[in-house]
Amino acid sequence: MWNWEYAWSILPDLIAALKTTFWATFGGFIFAAIGGLILAMLGRSPIWIVRAVNRLIIEFIRNTPLLVQLFFLYFYILPTMFPTAPTALVSGIIGLGIHYSTYMSEVYRSGIDAVPKGQWEAAKALNFSRTKTWSTIILPQALPPTLPVMGNYLIVIFKETPLLSAITLVEVLTTAKNAISISYRPFEAYTLVGVLFLIISYVFSVLVRMMEIRLNREQSASSGTDSSSKPQSGGKGRLDKEVKQQA
Repeated sequence: MWNWEYAWSILPDLIAALKTTFWATFGGFIFAAIGGLILAMLGRSPIWIVRAVNRLIIEFIRNTPLLVQLFFLYFYILPTMFPTAPTALVSGIIGLGIHYSTYMSEVYRSGIDAVPKGQWEAAKALNFSRTKTWSTIILPQALPPTLPVMGNYLIVIFKETPLLSAITLVEVLTTAKNAISISYRPFEAYTLVGVLFLIISYVFSVLVRMMEIRLNREQSASSGTDSSSKPQSGGKGRLDKEVKQQA
């Protein structure tokens, strides 16, 4: 039988624990976004051994459970690497970041592959360095289309944070378990956790959808406008400017 009085009594503690959940979510997402970009760029390395090792790392991380990775990071790898072992939150952020960077690297790769081959060839013809090619030509064109998919991974990471309770992080699920150990009322506690995750995930999904609609509108407006009457933006615009200066 549902007990409203008990549900209202534990709700403030669950909401307070969301702070830790958000730290883990956004920290892991930022780590994964940066790591994924690095992996994607290493995958385009002209050195075959770098590409091979990069592919091996991605496949290894993808094909092992996240929970096992978290255990090894928290109890063995990080305490061995650092004199002072990182907290459960830091370990969780690193674990989530490493795991999902392998997935985000594929998102970046698809964005990079969508950049016309002529952009690479033109940058090479203008004697651009690899750093300048990536930073001013390729990435400004490759990243914007990937943002909606990246937003979806933010939601996925958010829903994976309960796994961090296995490495002693006191987030929403752990707080619910602590309440259950005292009251022996799991129904209310787990239901509230599920409702909180549902509401927050829905808000995130709406924001991602709004961002996707906006990007689609901008792309439609850009493709529907004659290039001679509207200046080009992003990496392609910079490349055209360099071509004119070289001419």
